Amino acid sequence: MEQIRHAIETCALAPGDQLPAIRVLAQQLVISPNTVVKAYTELDREGVIELRQGSGAFVADREKAPRRDKDVRLARSAVRELVTRLRRHGFSENDMRRFLEAELAAREEART
Repeated sequence: MEQIRHAIETCALAPGDQLPAIRVLAQQLVISPNTVVKAYTELDREGVIELRQGSGAFVADREKAPRRDKDVRLARSAVRELVTRLRRHGFSENDMRRFLEAELAAREEART
């Protein structure tokens, strides 16, 4: 998901560009097709891409999709500040990743 978002933000992918088919991308990344389906579904829900039945996945038209530039900048700033604070307290990057993953997992579990 992050690679697709990054490709869109850096204009490597433009509105209307077709993304690789699920099976093709899964084979390229050596992951389960179910993982690609979940990622594409989440990106579609966020308005980053459009899933078209029988046609595939396409980069969403930025004019039609909600503008998230400000939200992304705020989120990155918040993460930057958190990382700085955690480093001051002596936590490693691996510690920070584990904290984030644990929090996300806990929230996911609470939803189900």
